[in-house]
Amino acid sequence: MESASVDQASLYLWVKTFHLVFVIAWMATVFYLPRILVNLAETSGQADVQARLQLMGRRLYGFGHSMFGIAMILGLLLWFYFGISGGWLHAKLTLVALMLVHFIVTGRWLKGAAKGKSLPSPTALRWFNELPLFGLIVVVWLVLAKPF
Repeated sequence: MESASVDQASLYLWVKTFHLVFVIAWMATVFYLPRILVNLAETSGQADVQARLQLMGRRLYGFGHSMFGIAMILGLLLWFYFGISGGWLHAKLTLVALMLVHFIVTGRWLKGAAKGKSLPSPTALRWFNELPLFGLIVVVWLVLAKPF
């Protein structure tokens, strides 16, 4: 019977490890995609540079969606199979939902720029780029401290 509990504990650690790895990969896209938008906003009139940035942005956005999807599946496994729960989890999920909205808005701006729509100013995009950092800090604190 002891090996079953060891296997369950081992599985939990593997799921948690991979959840964290895919969250890190998704957050990398959340942080870098707005930087691509900053570069797009600053390189108007440079068609070759703009084309390269658009390609990078499209690929990164697709990669980010894949990473988020896998992280979400693993997170649901942690929540429902392993019984992770608490008020802190609901607060974390709210912040993750806000970061997902941020990611989707960034993707829409990227798609709009490809169609010739104007972007916010580079300064506004830089500030927009910093927003998820604050959310991530709170998410990490919630996960580690589990305050409620």
